[in-house]
Amino acid sequence: QVQLVESGGGLAQPGGSLRLSCKTYGLTFERDPWSWARQVPGNDLEWVAAISEDGREQYYSDSVRGRFTISRDNAKNTVYLQLDNLKSDDSGLYYCAPLPGVRGWSDFDSWGQGTQVTVSL
Repeated sequence: QVQLVESGGGLAQPGGSLRLSCKTYGLTFERDPWSWARQVPGNDLEWVAAISEDGREQYYSDSVRGRFTISRDNAKNTVYLQLDNLKSDDSGLYYCAPLPGVRGWSDFDSWGQGTQVTVSL
């Protein structure tokens, strides 16, 4: 059973930065690719970034590419998301999760509480 604890969210101005952390509890963390997703009330969960098992490959959605950076520390069982040049549309509840399957995260049932990101003046 995987346990996830997201942190680091908060209030930022447009153009500002935040650093999110996801502490994971599970023996297979280092063997799995991981990802970040976000959700705005009333909208579907949106995938934003993913990282390979060894951290050498990173992938981003078009909306965040060039502004967000995903990284991981396998020794600490932790994945990070650096959010730079924030926009108002980046606001939402951010979750970490394993890489989604072919049908998204419909089979994933170990979501953390998420961490709230709010971008406003």
